[in-house]
Amino acid sequence: MSILVFGKTGQVASELQARAEVIALDRGQADLSQPQICAEAIRTARPSVVINAAAYTAVDRAEEEEALALAINGEAPGAMACACAELNIPLIHISTDYVFDGSGTAPWSPDDPVAPLGAYGRTKLAGEAAIRASGCAHVILRSSWVFSAHGANFVKTMLRLSESRADLNVVDDQIGGPTPAGDIAAACLTLAEVMRQGAQGGTYHFGGTPYASWADFAREIFSLAGRDVSVTGIPTSDYPTPATRPLNSRLDCSGITQDFGIAAPAWQPALSHIIRELIS
Repeated sequence: MSILVFGKTGQVASELQARAEVIALDRGQADLSQPQICAEAIRTARPSVVINAAAYTAVDRAEEEEALALAINGEAPGAMACACAELNIPLIHISTDYVFDGSGTAPWSPDDPVAPLGAYGRTKLAGEAAIRASGCAHVILRSSWVFSAHGANFVKTMLRLSESRADLNVVDDQIGGPTPAGDIAAACLTLAEVMRQGAQGGTYHFGGTPYASWADFAREIFSLAGRDVSVTGIPTSDYPTPATRPLNSRLDCSGITQDFGIAAPAWQPALSHIIRELIS
């Protein structure tokens, strides 16, 4: 099975390359701001499966660069999906909890009404719609709070701040499931195999367990890293950002377990391993 991956240097793509022989394309080989280049890359490679692990993820900057974010998050996945439909290739696409408005406290199910709060969520939702409209066999995999030893993420930010700060204020009213990128990659590889064999796809959720606030997550990071940092929980209103963050990022992952036997990952063991890797 040959797998073509978009987003070579991202967190999930890095983990995919560590776990399997894949063809990973970087921005120089497939610039997602030029969607037809991505479609041509698929037509040239003719892989067994395509995994789109690339995205415009600068949530705040997207408020000012929505056209660019839409090209990368909306139009490029649509072009990929059309090429996949043309060649009868299944597509696995990573999306986000930001397609929801973050209201309530119940975990979001894949079929719950979507209502993104900002440009990032709107552009990711556009990508989902374009994939469905293409008619290609696909899995849209929504995840949240991704972390790894690669790229920029909350874990690496907290470790960096702990080198010079003894006290930190961290938001404690946004609740979600921190999700190890390695587990997302493993789930994508399982999905790639079953989709190649003709399984019916759809939209699924995949997030870490147990649910936690950002402040809870930070405390666990410092505990595992042996850093003496005091974390004070603060409301989102005390930490204003250009883009509104959802307060409820809990995801109901029962569907992917029921249909594919893929369980929601426990995030603490992966966090412990990643911290050891980063510190060493």
